[in-house]
Amino acid sequence: MSVMEGPTRPDGTPIDKEAVRRRYLEERDKRLRADGNAQYVRLAGGPFAHYLDDPHTPSVEREPRADHVTVAFIGGGFAGLVTGARLKEAGVDDVRIVEKGGDFGGTWYWNRYPGAQCDTASMVYMPLLEETGHMPTEKYAHGPEILEYCRRIATRFGLHDGALFHTEVTDLSWDDDASRWVVSTNRGDRFTAQFVAMGIGPLHVAKLPGIPGIADFAGHSFHTSRWDYAYTGGDHLGAPMDRLADKRVAIIGTGATAVQAVPHLARACRELLVFQRTPSSIDVRDNGPIDPEWFAGIATPGWQQRWLDNFTLNQAGGTADVDLVMDGWTEISRRMRSKFSALPREERTPLAMLAAFEDADVEKMEQIRARVDAVVADPATAEHLKAWYRQLCKRPCFHDEYLQAYNEPGVRLVDTDGRGVERITERGVVANGVEHEVDLIIYASGFEVGTEWTRRAGYEVTGRGGVRISDYWAEGMRTLHGLHVHGFPNMFVVQPTQAANLISNVPSNLTDHGRTVAAVVAHALERGAAEVESTKEAENAWGELLLTGPGRMMAGALDCTPGYYNNEGQDPGPRARLNVGHPHGPAAYFAYIDKWRRAGTFEGLEFR
Repeated sequence: MSVMEGPTRPDGTPIDKEAVRRRYLEERDKRLRADGNAQYVRLAGGPFAHYLDDPHTPSVEREPRADHVTVAFIGGGFAGLVTGARLKEAGVDDVRIVEKGGDFGGTWYWNRYPGAQCDTASMVYMPLLEETGHMPTEKYAHGPEILEYCRRIATRFGLHDGALFHTEVTDLSWDDDASRWVVSTNRGDRFTAQFVAMGIGPLHVAKLPGIPGIADFAGHSFHTSRWDYAYTGGDHLGAPMDRLADKRVAIIGTGATAVQAVPHLARACRELLVFQRTPSSIDVRDNGPIDPEWFAGIATPGWQQRWLDNFTLNQAGGTADVDLVMDGWTEISRRMRSKFSALPREERTPLAMLAAFEDADVEKMEQIRARVDAVVADPATAEHLKAWYRQLCKRPCFHDEYLQAYNEPGVRLVDTDGRGVERITERGVVANGVEHEVDLIIYASGFEVGTEWTRRAGYEVTGRGGVRISDYWAEGMRTLHGLHVHGFPNMFVVQPTQAANLISNVPSNLTDHGRTVAAVVAHALERGAAEVESTKEAENAWGELLLTGPGRMMAGALDCTPGYYNNEGQDPGPRARLNVGHPHGPAAYFAYIDKWRRAGTFEGLEFR
């Protein structure tokens, strides 16, 4: 069948693509809001200040630090862990990690809600598996295992030594005369570092919906990233939430976090009301234990890098003979390639590729919507749970219990037809003009994404000559390789943008950047260089290369429903045009930067 013949169902009947497009636009238009990201508020301040407390580890008083380290890394999640590990492997022992939590783990330290689980396969999601000798217990590991694994990495590479926990950076300034960074924190620290690296994570500043009356609720409430087991009973290890048996509970939000938490709440509450503005797309996860005998057979030298390369090729538009991971992410590309390869070679144009992508997506989303009908008993509820947008317009979800939870007698979906909750009262939640009295409100409202970098970081970075990064990036992010910034010597930004930009599996990006940081720092120390900095010419050339790519494809799709992937449906402006990855995709970036590192000349950087 040619792609141009259009999408079909499994039984061969055609799908009306134009009707699907119209429905996508109708559903998008319901949800467009002029306030965009401004519809959300921060946890800090007012009646929600306690949400910022650490419920897991008591803070310990200590003397402020006024010393010097070779490398300071801001952030104790995967970015800090893999970069610290690579630095230690390269012989750089003097590494200090500054982390606002009470231990390593980043998002896995804070997010201990019931059901928390990685949504890409453990074999590619959990970094340094080969180096630590760890075998994940499941194809998709749960939060407690991942958190414990983070601590395992830290112990294996000695990263607890000198780490500053329950500490937040308040200012980062370059000392031109001393060629050092001055790091100031909220604990009174003012120490220096020859090099600094930042891996603050894309999802670490929790947000609340700006619903009128949110501070008026007289019952109990919390954000999912600060789950209150003292109220619900149970614990993050999976013990039943035995204090909710007589409670009426509302959860506001139906994104990836709610999808994982709702099945557990459904079993625990007297009544659970799920307030939905936009349904997530829920595909099959098919999780299961990893067989130790099988794992021993595949865990030969270099195995994880082979899996990472294979996942990247299969998921991000490349070609591979086999699919080692075989999950929902790689299936997206398998479907598209199958459609495209069915075309005669002379018809394989960019336009045909876009048509192949759309047809494959329409077929997949039809399948996902049909699954809702097959699983959810109540037809009206099933209809409201169907996602009417392209699969990559929002973070795709994969779960085997979420849809089934709506068959529980105490669970009720409150769909708001795209409008969201109207207001919070002293007694409960108002939606569709009806007040629902509840004892507990859980906010599954996610984290800041589209706000300015310095706002999310929580501190300003001042580089050479007093230039602030907020000013340097006022017209958009500017880097070399997504890592180095001209005018900010000895500084590294560990994150996906302007590099591989492999959003489906963020740790892949962090692990690769960790290698680069370690290689550059080790080379500078070996040469006795006081400073290393990208040239302006190299940074400009990298930006020009990025602009030759396809741009922000799904993020810019006109029929995408609002969400954090597309700046809540608002035009992000010219600043966002460089929020992209390598023009030829993640695999091309990883291949390029590996060759760049191996060359040892570090083209585009100046060592002084």
